[in-house]
Amino acid sequence: MTSLFRSLGGSRRRFDSLSAQEILALAISSEEEDGRIYALYAMRLRDAYPASAAVFDAMAAEENEHRRLLIDVYRARYGDLILPIRREHIADFYARRPVWLVENLPLDRIREEARSMEQDALAFYTAAAARTTDAEVRKLLGDLAAAEARHEKDADEIIADRLGDGSGEQEDVAARRQFVLTWVQPGLAGLMDGSVSTLAPIFATAFATQDPWTTFLVGLSASLGAGISMGFTEAAHDDGRLSGRGAPWKRGIASGVMTAAGGLGHALPYLIPHFWTATAIALAVVFVELWAIVWIQNRWMETPWRRAMFQILLGGGLVLATGIIIGGS
Repeated sequence: MTSLFRSLGGSRRRFDSLSAQEILALAISSEEEDGRIYALYAMRLRDAYPASAAVFDAMAAEENEHRRLLIDVYRARYGDLILPIRREHIADFYARRPVWLVENLPLDRIREEARSMEQDALAFYTAAAARTTDAEVRKLLGDLAAAEARHEKDADEIIADRLGDGSGEQEDVAARRQFVLTWVQPGLAGLMDGSVSTLAPIFATAFATQDPWTTFLVGLSASLGAGISMGFTEAAHDDGRLSGRGAPWKRGIASGVMTAAGGLGHALPYLIPHFWTATAIALAVVFVELWAIVWIQNRWMETPWRRAMFQILLGGGLVLATGIIIGGS
């Protein structure tokens, strides 16, 4: 007990220094935490993905049953007072990411995270059982490893049972659609605006002054100004409640950041003091930006290649030519 409380206030313990009682207490707290994580996933997904929420409700119930069985064994052997030991107290024990890093993950990542949770626990308990020489501890670790293996298998069976009617595929389609509406669509609009609309002022300034620094300042101000404007406009014009396009702040960030990035891409080369070198690099960047827009349209918006190329490359080429002609006149 003394070493345990010293570990809670100071350096972390090694797993191979724990007693069987401490290992059992650690298993109880771990099962409790995993059960809460699965319950959080279920609550997070319940409105949009009810079938997946049911899966995580069932997994949380399994974790709670394991916790109950572990507590029964602990009370029979060591009494009612469970030692206050948790994962973070053990140096070589697997860790869970903070809840604020995982509660807003997309559906497919949440499923992967849950599977990884079970695999991590199984791998650790198996390795720990193999390296200990204490028969009692070895048996306990082996039992825990077997429980985690059964739980992982049960989780697969639950997923197959709950999502085998096609609801999982429907939820995947809905999740992809939501991702496109919330992130891809406003981000693509911003990238198109930032990449195309800044071509004329940047290259007009470049060919009118042939001064890289002045051109960079114009490009920087145009890009950041357009990014701020697009971000606020996207966030303000639709709160997402009726359209289902997602949180306005997410769409505003996607639109604003991508607008600024689109303009800065061909403004940054003008930090190079040699005008023609900077211009050649900026033109190459423009080519990459326009093709990136074409690829995103085809990949996420399902726009045919030919239509996307015609719209973006022709439109971007016309704007670029306009800036060069005006600047060179």
